[in-house]
Amino acid sequence: MPAEITMPQLSDTMTEGTLIKWNKKEGDKVKAGEEVADVETDKATMPLESYDGGTIAYIAVQEGGKVAVGSLVAVIAKGSENPAEIKAKYAAGGNAKPAAPAAAPLARAAESAPAAQPDKVTATATLVAASRGEIHEPDGVGHGATREASHPVPPLPQAKGNGESHRVRVSPLAKRIATENKLDLSRVPGSGPEGRIVQRDVLSYLENGGGKESAASAPAATPVVLSGEKQVITLTKMRTAIAAALLRSKQTVPHFYETIDIDVTDLSQLRERLNKRLEKEKVRLSLADFITKAVASTLIQHPALNARFNSEKGEITRYGDVNLGIAVSVPDGLIVPVLRGVNLLGLKEIRARSEDLIKRGRDQRLKREEMSEATFTISSLGTFGIRDFSAIINPPEVGILAVGAAEKRAVVKGDAIVIRTMMSVTLSCDHRVVDGATAADFLRSLKETLEEPGMLLV
Repeated sequence: MPAEITMPQLSDTMTEGTLIKWNKKEGDKVKAGEEVADVETDKATMPLESYDGGTIAYIAVQEGGKVAVGSLVAVIAKGSENPAEIKAKYAAGGNAKPAAPAAAPLARAAESAPAAQPDKVTATATLVAASRGEIHEPDGVGHGATREASHPVPPLPQAKGNGESHRVRVSPLAKRIATENKLDLSRVPGSGPEGRIVQRDVLSYLENGGGKESAASAPAATPVVLSGEKQVITLTKMRTAIAAALLRSKQTVPHFYETIDIDVTDLSQLRERLNKRLEKEKVRLSLADFITKAVASTLIQHPALNARFNSEKGEITRYGDVNLGIAVSVPDGLIVPVLRGVNLLGLKEIRARSEDLIKRGRDQRLKREEMSEATFTISSLGTFGIRDFSAIINPPEVGILAVGAAEKRAVVKGDAIVIRTMMSVTLSCDHRVVDGATAADFLRSLKETLEEPGMLLV
């Protein structure tokens, strides 16, 4: 029997996926577990794996096509089966699960889709809701906005080769990101079929300094709207998920917030000392690594915050390990990679795994299990110079920590005013599960740990 590859449900809210890129073509051999294509969901672009090995006999959906969950994507001939016979059968309509009809290219679909009108939501950098169906991952990823006719998308650049000019082959998502960053696509090497430029090529080029700014350091720049003109933006799948998830969170979860100032002077000095020792290993710890470690340690002491709440069943589930969600900016939104079992990791492991997750997240290479089942989330705007902010909870999690910038402030110590490196953090809690005193106790323990870094060794 041939093996059918159908569109899996790669997120809790996914109803259809867009086939962005094929890594294989008909006639190619494929191994069980091998990634055969890239699929865009409502939260991220994720790899599509084959559960069986064999030969790709039939591809039912071309690049740019939309496919409903459970519909046929491709067929694999196994063992001694004849790929040509299988292709003829399925091409003639012999497949039991036909592909969904809406197989228009992504760019055309985005241009024709009506603009959504979500209610206003106070959107902080914790739009981590976009990366998971619960939210609620840092991650589908929106890839720009459809312009009004007054701002048409520029034509694809012409590249020259062998004395002739030809159009640059580029995927719709890569084109959008390049347009937003005013990037000359003729300079970007393509890694797709026949040299096609795909999203990861553009992001990699920008991250390596090829664009006007690094895609890794900030979201794609918003195009300037000229005086007297206007810009109409159709919500991407990610932005639609953000609007729905945050609105649901603010409407159904009774938030309360507590803020505390933490003296991280000693922690910053310890970090510098350790980084000097780690230079030979080419490891450089960030302040965020220490915060991650301290939060994980504190959550183990306060399991009421390391929990998920099922409101339908009236059940609170507390966890003995910490799966920490880390909000990461990407073009037009956020994803939330999940650092699993972070309470069992040392600082070097936290640094290595965080870098890997963040890089693969921005390259759209995270798997579903790397973007789900977080028990707590951290969102940081410190690199933007934000002193403090309030984050929106990602249900079914019951808490989220908003971390501001570490900055020098004049503080009172004893009877003297001294300069210390201070950092403000704000804890958002679900009042159905967590009380004010419980949250305050968590913050007090976190403050004690960060102000006495040696506690991380205890």
